[in-house]
Amino acid sequence: MSFLMRAAAAATALALLAGCGSQGIYGVSLPGGAGRDGYRVTAQFDDVLDLVPQAAVKVDDVTVGSVERIRLVNFTAEVRLRVDEKVVLPDNAVASIRQSSLLGEKFVSLAPPPATPAQGKLGDGDVIPLARSGRSIEVEEVFSALSLLLNGGGIEQLRTINRELSAALGGREDKLRSVLHELDTFVGGLDDQKADIVRAVEGLDRLTATLNAQKQTITTALDEIGPGLKVLANQRAQLVAMLQALSRLGVVGTRVINASRDDVLADMRALQPTLEQLNKAGNYLPKALEIMLTFPFPQTIANGVRGDFTNLYATADLDLRNILDNLLVGPVPPANGDPLPVPTPSVSSPAGPPGVQLPGLLPTPSASPGAPAPGQLANPGLADLLLGGLLG
Repeated sequence: MSFLMRAAAAATALALLAGCGSQGIYGVSLPGGAGRDGYRVTAQFDDVLDLVPQAAVKVDDVTVGSVERIRLVNFTAEVRLRVDEKVVLPDNAVASIRQSSLLGEKFVSLAPPPATPAQGKLGDGDVIPLARSGRSIEVEEVFSALSLLLNGGGIEQLRTINRELSAALGGREDKLRSVLHELDTFVGGLDDQKADIVRAVEGLDRLTATLNAQKQTITTALDEIGPGLKVLANQRAQLVAMLQALSRLGVVGTRVINASRDDVLADMRALQPTLEQLNKAGNYLPKALEIMLTFPFPQTIANGVRGDFTNLYATADLDLRNILDNLLVGPVPPANGDPLPVPTPSVSSPAGPPGVQLPGLLPTPSASPGAPAPGQLANPGLADLLLGGLLG
C-alpha cells in the first residue's frame, strides 16, 4: 500500500512539473512573489554572480517580485524581473545585486536614484541600463584580497619599500629636510602666484577657443603650405648657391669698404662745404628753380592760356638808350653832355639775397662805397641769382 502511495505522489509531482511549461521548476511561483499581474522590467548587468531565476526582487529589503529569466546578450546579462503592480518606482530607478546575509542568497534590489531627482514612473517593458546597475562586493573577493595580503603579497612589498627607503635616506636626513623645505618654498611661491597662474590658464583657454574658431582657416593654411614647401625643397640647391654667393659678396664688399674708407671720408669732408652752402641757400634755391622753369615768362603765364590759344599784350621799347640803361649800371652820357634822368622801376619785387639784383629791375644809382663800376651789368641773370643763393 505504501508503494502505491509513493507511486501516486511521484506521478503527481511529474504532472506538476509538466504543467510548469518549458522552464521546469523555475516556472513555479513562490510565495511572496509578484504573481501573474505584475509588470516586467529588464535590468542589464556586467556580472550577475550566482543569481538564479526565482530569486527575490526587493525594494527597501521588502520582497516585491522575483527574477523571471536570465540570459546573455552580447556579453551582457539581461535579467527580466517581475514586479508587483502595486510597487511604484521612478523611471530612472537603479538596480543592484545584493546578498541577504554573509552566506545568504543573492537578490535584486531596486531603488530610486541616490544622486539625481526621480523622473517618471517605471512601467512594463522598461530597461534599466548598465549605467544604473551594479553589484555588491562578494565575501569571496574580500577573503581573496585578504589572503593575498597575508600570504606575503602586500606585506612583503611594504617591507621591501621600507627597507629601500631606509637605505636611500640613511645619513641623508639633512638633505631630505632641505629638499622638503625648498619644496615648501616652491609650493608657497605657486600659491602666491595663484592669481597669475589662473589668469594664464584663462588666457590659454581663450587662445584655444580662438584657434578652435579658426580651425578651418588653420586647416586650409596647413593644406596650402604643402605645395610651397615642396617648391622650396625643389629649389634648395639654388637657395644654397644664392646664400653662398651672398656670403662671397659680403666678403668682397667688406674688403672694398675697408680699402676705400679713407677715400670716402676724404670725399665726404670735401663735400661738406658745398652742403653747408646749400643749407645756407635756404628757400632761395627752390624759388630760383621755379623761375628757371618759366624763364623768361612769369609764373602766372598759365593763367593767360585758355585751351590752345593765349592772349598776349606786349609793349616793346626799342629805344637804344633805354636798353643800354637797363643793361649797364648807369646811364650812358649823351654826346652833348646833358645828364639823363634815372628811370624808376614801376614794379616792386621782394628783396633778394644780399648783393644780388633780381632780374628785370633797374639798379638805383648810389654813390656809396661798393657801388658797381660803370659798365658792370646791373641784371646778373639767373646764373648770378643761383650763385648768390649758394653763397648766402
